[in-house]
Amino acid sequence: MRMGASICILCLALVCATFAWAPPARAAFPDRPIRIVVSFPPGGASDGVARILAEGLSARLGVPVVVENQGGAAGTIAGAVVARAAPDGYTMLVSATAVFAIVPNLRKLEFDPLRDLVPVARISESLRALAVSPKLAVKTLADFVAYARQNPGKLNYGSSGQGSTVHILTESFARAAGIEVVHIPYRGAGPSLAGLLAGDIEILMDTVVVPHVQSGRLIGLAAAGDERLAELPDLPTLAEAGYSNVRTSGWGGLFAPSQLPADILDVYARNIEALFADQSFVKRIMTTGSRPAFLAPAAFADHVRADHDYFGKVIRELKIKLQE
Repeated sequence: MRMGASICILCLALVCATFAWAPPARAAFPDRPIRIVVSFPPGGASDGVARILAEGLSARLGVPVVVENQGGAAGTIAGAVVARAAPDGYTMLVSATAVFAIVPNLRKLEFDPLRDLVPVARISESLRALAVSPKLAVKTLADFVAYARQNPGKLNYGSSGQGSTVHILTESFARAAGIEVVHIPYRGAGPSLAGLLAGDIEILMDTVVVPHVQSGRLIGLAAAGDERLAELPDLPTLAEAGYSNVRTSGWGGLFAPSQLPADILDVYARNIEALFADQSFVKRIMTTGSRPAFLAPAAFADHVRADHDYFGKVIRELKIKLQE
């Protein structure tokens, strides 16, 4: 009897030890504030989209969602920060085409965007316009191209940085138009717009120019997208103006560090999809110069990979290099 009792006591001790050493259950997500790091400075479309998304997620998830801008290096500084973060859903990234599809095709990064970050949801597509300073005294895209051809190397265009989407798209347009323009990189769309308004550059193809074309401070020449802008319905698209071979799309989306648990990824995907059913959220996204364009994680991942391959081909064909 004593031996049986001893065995029972030993079994009970083993059971208790097993429970004592069991890993603690993970708290329901989320249970503390979330940080969204934005690849670009305040004032641009990515920043606007991030702040609207943060407000929507905060309301749905019941925790504060704080936006932090870390611009520079065509958006890759913020990408590196989030790639190094714990994959727990509390540090997220709002970024754009350049970080995933363009810069990796131009230079080696300290992280691999396609490996170290996971697409969570596409939020928006950029609705850019090609605008110029009124001091050029041109009214149409044809006028501008003629003027630029007569003044090779004398006109400057801005972008959100070396290797940004705007950089590659403008170079692609310049090649198609047969013009020579000088690239002036800035640390984001907001600063490049300030440069255009101040007269430091003459050309900008970005979302941030749209309200200033509407107000008359800038001259709009073309809608840089697949369709005309609702805000500027009389502005022809680049395709309508004879440049159908110039790709002008760009997107903004939410990303997380790789190895994000599937259940947390699902929390984000479900709640973001629900936000797109809210017309007030959709209308607010449109105020950023972007078109609401939700894609779920798997479809967005395919889209990111396809853009990476496409822009790699364009960069090689145009022989675009980063300035040393």
